[in-house]
Amino acid sequence: MSIDSNPFKAPVARVHDHIESMMGNFIPEGRRVPTGNGYQWLLRGWQMFRSAPGTWVGISVALIAIMMVIGMIPVVNLAVNLLGPVFIGGIIIGCRAIEEGEGLRFAHLFAGFSTRLGGLLLVGLLYLLAVLGAAAIFGIVVAVGAFAGAGASEPTLAVIIVAVLVLMVVFVPLAMAVWLAPPLVVFHDFSAFQALKASFFAALRNSLPFLVYGLCVLLAAIVACLPLFLGWLVLVPVLYASMYAFYRDVFFEP
Repeated sequence: MSIDSNPFKAPVARVHDHIESMMGNFIPEGRRVPTGNGYQWLLRGWQMFRSAPGTWVGISVALIAIMMVIGMIPVVNLAVNLLGPVFIGGIIIGCRAIEEGEGLRFAHLFAGFSTRLGGLLLVGLLYLLAVLGAAAIFGIVVAVGAFAGAGASEPTLAVIIVAVLVLMVVFVPLAMAVWLAPPLVVFHDFSAFQALKASFFAALRNSLPFLVYGLCVLLAAIVACLPLFLGWLVLVPVLYASMYAFYRDVFFEP
């Protein structure tokens, strides 16, 4: 019998072990939940954080540091968007481990590299292409507005406002599409496109709970900024865990 003595090896997720029997019936297209559930997602994230606060903070700090280092390298910084869903996938696997009573481990941060890596990378690639497309649209609108304004400040300001609104119109659906994609890829073998599509329509179907969730996150972010931004050491992992709570609530029927 061989014994794996590598303490840094990412844990293998039991991604298909009795999902329906333990967690309810999986609904591929998602379900509509009450508006107040948006608050519950954040609360559940807090509860999961309390199960292993030190590990959660360590994971969050490590992830931020990794992304910052990659982000400072020209050209390579594009990998931030590619790797984001991979790391999130690993964290989501850690959330599943907490729910199954196994506990969160630091190695969960890297579990996405050994579980559906291709699908998670493709989610990141599609997200990157969408971001570049949105940035191009923003640049074109600003450039056209500046040319039409012929140097006048008021028209240019108006165009910038319009461009920002256009950017929001693009990024809000994009965020909705990406938000729940990693767990669908990791736990249910969705393709990247299927996961993005299902995530988008599930979030759209629950736009009111999603709005409540967003307002709660905004309030929590303001509070987290007060003690020298130290509150973000708690808020960031709570947000990661709340993503899992969102997925569990919307895609499973008790």
